[in-house]
Amino acid sequence: MTVSHAPPDITDVSVNAYGGVVGPELEPVVPRGARKGWLRKVPRWLRRTVGPVLLLVLWQVLSATGVLPGDVLASPGTIARAGGELIADGTLPDAMATSLQRVAVGLVLGVAVGVSLALVSGLSRLGEDLVDASVQMLRTVPWVGLIPLFIIWLGIGEAPKVALIALGVAFHLYLNVYAGIRGVDAQLVEAGEALGLGRWGLVRHVVLPGALPGAMTGLRYSLATAWLALVFGESINADAGIGFLMNQAREFFRTDVIVVCLVVYAFLGLIADAVVRLLERLLLQWRPTFTGQ
Repeated sequence: MTVSHAPPDITDVSVNAYGGVVGPELEPVVPRGARKGWLRKVPRWLRRTVGPVLLLVLWQVLSATGVLPGDVLASPGTIARAGGELIADGTLPDAMATSLQRVAVGLVLGVAVGVSLALVSGLSRLGEDLVDASVQMLRTVPWVGLIPLFIIWLGIGEAPKVALIALGVAFHLYLNVYAGIRGVDAQLVEAGEALGLGRWGLVRHVVLPGALPGAMTGLRYSLATAWLALVFGESINADAGIGFLMNQAREFFRTDVIVVCLVVYAFLGLIADAVVRLLERLLLQWRPTFTGQ
């Protein structure tokens, strides 16, 4: 049987200056994920601001047209003026300093307690038997509901506010650090033992680095909980802080001041989250992650 081959299309070939035959021009294949539309060419920081800016514009339009009355919610312009006045007379900076101090103290105490309990429970079966059941039982109790007990035990000063923040932080860190420790690959532990690492060497070089991603996630959750606990804590007979400003504004129906305080809470939370993200990039450089397409 004779097999015939079709001659190449002469339109696809050409002759170069040296008399050689040049084949058809090939187009590079670009992966679908690498093809960028015009929206992807816009800087990411600019794309992230589109949503908030549109929301502010809509808010201002509704306020200017009377659809959103000022006694229900002040306009963005009124809120900006109120914020400027609070900054100019030093009221807002003093309140922020007081609230930041409460969060910092509560965060340090909560991190110390949560991480310590997680290490005891995660590194030892005996520790797990002694600690985990009690922590899981307390975790199911709404920590905001403990405010009356904190007032009875600790009074109405700074102690109950700091204790409330520390309690919320400790639970989140405990769960994530404990899960990170128990989620370490057993084959890595066996490899460390094969290399001659003792118990503390395994903990230092294998277990703790493996649990670090979980700890960073727990820290992010803990910071969010710390700001939430601060809002509740500063409702306990506070005479200073952002929550105190909000309570005063509520009594005088100053929705502009209330929104200023909420915006401050939001920005402080975003700054804290950005700090944790920076720590993640510095401490977890060895872990490649998917960043989206």
